[in-house]
Amino acid sequence: MKVVEMARRLGVTSDTVRFYTRINVLNPQKNQTNGYREYGEADLHRLRFVLSARQLGFSVDDIQKILSHADKKKSPCPTVRELIEKRLHEIERQFLETQLLRDRMQQAVGEWSQKPDKVPTGHMICHLIEDFSQLIDVENKP
Repeated sequence: MKVVEMARRLGVTSDTVRFYTRINVLNPQKNQTNGYREYGEADLHRLRFVLSARQLGFSVDDIQKILSHADKKKSPCPTVRELIEKRLHEIERQFLETQLLRDRMQQAVGEWSQKPDKVPTGHMICHLIEDFSQLIDVENKP
């Protein structure tokens, strides 16, 4: 099958198929007659695996490591477990940081609704942000 058909069958863009081909995750055969790349069922299965792994938060580098183990007929499962735990810790950290950001934004919305608009001066661009950042600096000092 050609790039367009492969993309259609998996619900992705042709650029996605080309990207994974370019980084050697997919290795289609070249048609000797017309020079087009032709993808087989193995390529379809492999890209379906890649898309599933991406949905679980695995990076392209992670996926290449996993596929490398599989291509060498070694179980990728230990690597998969290790990588997913690492990704989970990263996501938990990002989640906490996002919650803190949400809290700061909610605080800003509450405070700024009561403050007047001001024209910038030579020392101030937007007093809302500048006053708020000074407040955060004071709160974070021991």
